[in-house]
Amino acid sequence: MKKLFIVRHTTKQREVPNEYDYDTELTKEGIEKATQMAQKLALENHQIDLIVASPAVRTRHTAEIFAKELEYNKTIMLNEVLYMAFVNELIETITYTYDSVDSMLIVGHNPSLTALAVTLLGFKEKFEEGAIMQIDFNCDSWIDIDKNNAKLISYTIPK
Repeated sequence: MKKLFIVRHTTKQREVPNEYDYDTELTKEGIEKATQMAQKLALENHQIDLIVASPAVRTRHTAEIFAKELEYNKTIMLNEVLYMAFVNELIETITYTYDSVDSMLIVGHNPSLTALAVTLLGFKEKFEEGAIMQIDFNCDSWIDIDKNNAKLISYTIPK
């Protein structure tokens, strides 16, 4: 069994002219929502083996909040591919994960995360800011994940 937790960064600052989107930070409200969602996940006692995040400022910060609340003491893997990724690039990132990793948390952006949920589950909603989705795969290797062995366990949005 492989467990995938997908997290979309929370509310970001409004875009400023001449500022690169990559450097956009979370708002105070975004930080609070990320903390709330991370605490909610921590209460469910999930053991996360790997956290992978887009290196954009807002996703990196979201990943750091989740790492703290989940008491994840390993290095957060920053993967440039997750910034403005196509769905096939997201799936490739997941399938290239070592099989010793049983549960992975990915922090990324839309529209990539919505496309991933549609591809793996036929999900029909937009992936909301700050949302967490858990997908379990009935397989022993990440290379074997697909829509035929994927099961939506939960989709939680911040309040």
